[in-house]
Amino acid sequence: PIGMQTFSDMRDRGAIYVDKTALIYQLVTEGKVYFLSRPRRFGKSLLISTLEAYFSGQKELFSGLAIEKLEKEWIKYPVFRFDLSCAKYSDLNKFNNAMNYLLAAYEDSFGIKESPQNTAWGTRLSALIDAAYAQTGRQVVVLIDEYDAPLLDTITDNENFKTLRTSLRDFYSPLKAKDSKLKFVFLTGITKFSQLSIFSELNNLKNISLKDEYAALCGITKEELLTELSPELSAFAQKNNMSTKEAAISLKQMYDGYHFSQNSPDIYNPFSLLNALQDKKLGYYWFSTGTPTYLTEMLSKYTLKPEELEGFSAGISDFDVPTEQAESPIPVLYQSGYLTIKDVAYGDYTLGFPNEEVRIGFLKGLAPYYSHTSKTENDSTVRSMLRALRQHDVNRAMEILRSFFSSIPYNAEKQDEAHYKTIFYLIFRLTAEYSVRTEECTAAGRSDVLIETEDTIYIFEFKLHGTAEVALKQIDDKGYMIPYLPSPPSPLSIFTNGEGEHSVITSNYSGEDKNVVKIGVSFDDEKRTIKEWVTR
Repeated sequence: PIGMQTFSDMRDRGAIYVDKTALIYQLVTEGKVYFLSRPRRFGKSLLISTLEAYFSGQKELFSGLAIEKLEKEWIKYPVFRFDLSCAKYSDLNKFNNAMNYLLAAYEDSFGIKESPQNTAWGTRLSALIDAAYAQTGRQVVVLIDEYDAPLLDTITDNENFKTLRTSLRDFYSPLKAKDSKLKFVFLTGITKFSQLSIFSELNNLKNISLKDEYAALCGITKEELLTELSPELSAFAQKNNMSTKEAAISLKQMYDGYHFSQNSPDIYNPFSLLNALQDKKLGYYWFSTGTPTYLTEMLSKYTLKPEELEGFSAGISDFDVPTEQAESPIPVLYQSGYLTIKDVAYGDYTLGFPNEEVRIGFLKGLAPYYSHTSKTENDSTVRSMLRALRQHDVNRAMEILRSFFSSIPYNAEKQDEAHYKTIFYLIFRLTAEYSVRTEECTAAGRSDVLIETEDTIYIFEFKLHGTAEVALKQIDDKGYMIPYLPSPPSPLSIFTNGEGEHSVITSNYSGEDKNVVKIGVSFDDEKRTIKEWVTR
């Protein structure tokens, strides 16, 4: 069901629906007012649509699903569903037009005559809830999809952001004031804004975004792939001349890896997974729909080293803070799905890219920003370097890289060694089949970049002020290569560097003999390109 996010359409057409209705029943029977944050294309709209069908009493749509046996009454409630992603909100006028459109249809059905000029959104929603409650004798259900869309559209426009925030706060205020006439309230969004900022005194809102029991409410788990999508998995494997196990591994590497709580199961991106199964090939589906404008605008405010996003330690307050209070891009990257929880130990969270689709897509998007060159030129450089590495031609790879650095506009802002290192990392990391690690730690220090291929380990050291020989000597002096030398005498090696200092090196030897190549690289600060390199 690609692009299909209406529950009734999916059921009427016999499309695949991964059954989440047991979790939905748990949700509606255990609480009343909820908020759920999930990345775009993760099934939030389908969840809202399913809740709409359930509270509308459409029992026939749930035939064969878990909730059919759990729910006994199937009461029909008046349901108001507001999808705030239906418009672009660049200013108050566009916001008012969109809100009037959303409310007018419901007002007409309950005989409420409102002027389109009336922008007292809280008053209009209150009147609507009162009318529905009076005319049906039932409590009202309010479902709001992408509650944060107006704020994300204006997040870098301070004046319009504040204006729209005030209007939204007015609109949401009845969700607390009319509690006795409300059966159920559910809001979804991408980012988390503070309750003070948006919901005023809506302090009964329960945020389930990081709750273990609802981690799989949106998205597809490994078990669901292997059971409910088993025929599609087999067809994918056959088309790609793989075993079912190999196909599952390839899909896992590309689309799995999301964790939305401390004990979350592995969650696949549903949009990408379903597209891959339909097309029977791997692709960058999530990124083909475009990077949200709000994300690129937010990233431009901060200094970001892409290599740091491979995996780093964070407290929950570092990534679960309200967006408007964030002092780094990490909360937005996490809430938008570009980073996820990789591990939790003693309250310390490790965040990183969830999978290869996100890693490669994100880095491709960042590369032009750092290099000041076009995406086409970046992609061409990556392909050429990949061919050189396959042929074990280090000199050719470095010539390609030097040519690329030379193409960076000379009038670009002056960059330091760390900036050169970041560009080098991006170019090599985009040769996705290879393992690339920066600041690889040994007992004696950190190598700048380590690239591991099928049969070779390349250890790079960079010097902006210094010769390539000096860089190469540092690799030797610090013993960066020792953990990767084939057939080491013991798991631990005692190493004395050139200054007489002793270090104990723990071997990373994996049992496979690989060539170890050391490359010292120096940069020409004047010409802003690679000056020389030495390989040994």
